[in-house]
Parts: sequence; C-alpha cells; structure tokens
Amino acid sequence: MPVVTPDLCDQFPDVVVVEPGFRNYGGVSAFGGEVVTVKCFEDNSVVRAQVGLPGKGRVLVVDGGGSRRAALLGDMLAAQAASNGWAGLIINGCIRDVDVIGQTQLGVQALGTHPRRTEKRNQGDLDVPVTFGGVTFRPGQFVYADNNGIILSERPLTGT
Repeated sequence: MPVVTPDLCDQFPDVVVVEPGFRNYGGVSAFGGEVVTVKCFEDNSVVRAQVGLPGKGRVLVVDGGGSRRAALLGDMLAAQAASNGWAGLIINGCIRDVDVIGQTQLGVQALGTHPRRTEKRNQGDLDVPVTFGGVTFRPGQFVYADNNGIILSERPLTGT
C-alpha cells in the first residue's frame, strides 16, 4: 500500500508530525522506512559514505543544521542511494540538481535548493539523535513522508 500520511495519522494517532517546511524533490513522492541518522553541517562526507552502502529500504535522515548555504545531496549521490536500495532521504538543509533528482526513483525531502556543493572535511556523526522540525529522530524509528508532510513512529506502521 502507498504511504499516505493523513491516513496513517488517522489510523495511528500516536505518531509524531514534523513541522511543515519540507518540500518533495524526489522521483518517488511517498516513501517510508527505518531511520538512519546523520548530523553534519555543510559537509556531506558522511552522507556520501552512507548512500554507498546497502539501504535495505531505510530512510537517511540528515540534520544539516538547516543551512541554506550549500547542498548536502546532488544527482550523483541520489542515483547511488537509489541503486543501493535506500527508500529516501529527508534533509534539514538543501539539495541541488533537482531536475535530475526529480526523475530518480528515490524519495527526497529537503528545505530548499542551492547550486553550491559542500566542502569535504570528513566531518559528521552517524546514528546519533537529531532534532529538527520539532521532532527528535533516533536510529531505529520509522519515518513516513509524502506531499502532505512527514511523520515519525516508534514502530513500523502497517500497510506501508
């Protein structure tokens, strides 16, 4: 069954809803899966490393500190994530190459776009709690996203 966040909110009233502000950019507009977290600021080195690994239908939740000065994801990393089985990425920051990402079989939500890539300083943290949009994401939780918004659950939700 497809992810429809309003229906999931109705069926599972204990889900947490992320504050609005994210936009859908990926070729897959509704997606969900187990959370893997990255915390980084204007350096996508850890994101690059993760999308190179098997995604197993999980969602990479990236806290880029809300920066709008560089893009944490571009077309090449999005293509790699899709080919490695990631369901999607949710980025508290910007992406670039949006026309190509929009045709990639991957869910992508972000705050906005920026044409500049990040610096590569090999800085960032993996599998740590990250907080943005009024929600704390922890590895092992489950996130679901569509054009209506993003929700977070402690357990997988049926029908997804």
